[in-house]
Amino acid sequence: MSSGGDDSGMMSEINVTPFVDVMLVLLIIFMVTAPMMTTGVEVELPRVDAPSMPQKEESQLVLGVKGDGTYWIQKLQVPEEELLPKLKAIITANPQQDVFVQADAAVPYEKVARLMALCTEAGIPRVGLVTQPGVD
Repeated sequence: MSSGGDDSGMMSEINVTPFVDVMLVLLIIFMVTAPMMTTGVEVELPRVDAPSMPQKEESQLVLGVKGDGTYWIQKLQVPEEELLPKLKAIITANPQQDVFVQADAAVPYEKVARLMALCTEAGIPRVGLVTQPGVD
C-alpha cells in the first residue's frame, strides 16, 4: 500500500553551498594577488646623450605643459577642454603632422599622460617627447 507521497522521487533543488564556498576562496585569492600584479618594478632609468632627430622647423608642432598645469599649443595657452577639438582640427588639416610634447620637470606625470592620451584620441600618428640631454 502506498501512501501517495513522493518520498522516493528525485530532489529538484540545487545545493549552492559548495559553489559559494569555491567563489569565496577565489575572491580571496584574487584580492590578495591583484595588488601584486599591478605594482611596477622600481628601476633607475638610464641617462643617455642621444643625438637629436633632424626636423624641419616649420613642420614642428609643440604641445606643452607648464609647471602651473597650463596647456599650450605652440605659444598659445589652451584650456584643457579645448585641446581635443583643436588637435582634431590640426590633424584633419595635416594628417601626417608630427607632434612634440614638452613638459616642465615639476609637472605631475598625470598631466603629461593626459596630453599624450588626447593626442592619441585625436588621431595623431606620431608623438615625441622633448627632453634635455642627460647630465651626470
